[in-house]
Amino acid sequence: CIAAAEALGGRAADVLTAACALELIHTYSLIHDDLPAMDNDDFRRGIPTSHKVYGEAVAILAGDALLTEAFRLLTDPDVVGRTDNGRVLQVVQEIAVAAGAGGMVGGQVVDILSEGRPPDYETLLYIHNGKTGRMILAALRTGAILAGGGTEALQALSEYGRHIGLAFQIADDILNVEGDS
Repeated sequence: CIAAAEALGGRAADVLTAACALELIHTYSLIHDDLPAMDNDDFRRGIPTSHKVYGEAVAILAGDALLTEAFRLLTDPDVVGRTDNGRVLQVVQEIAVAAGAGGMVGGQVVDILSEGRPPDYETLLYIHNGKTGRMILAALRTGAILAGGGTEALQALSEYGRHIGLAFQIADDILNVEGDS
């Protein structure tokens, strides 16, 4: 988010709140992803996962709180007052779509429903583009939108975001199989 804004001449300080909101959503998704009903992971980055430390109920509520806090930050009057309301609304829409059924959550649902059977190419592409890849794309687009980027810049960063998001998700899946905690 910050790099995209800076690439278009924007300042990190002007997009920091949105970048923090995106990180809150990312963290919520990791907490929920680690739960027994999802990936059932005991460790993340070498330390016990939230549900192992605090229990499943608190982990679920922590994730819910992080997601809600992200949208509170994005709509905070102190922050919104410094930015064009049209761009703020566009960013909220962008992030909501990326995090929800049209993005990260939708990709995760298809991933879960595909377990135990080899997915076809189109399904795999949907999963990879939907999960973290969609949030990477949203981060780039958010930075560009808040920096006042035009259509051409937004399209270029979006193209980059789709490719880097797909590459990230492929690497993440390989690490899930081959990696060492």
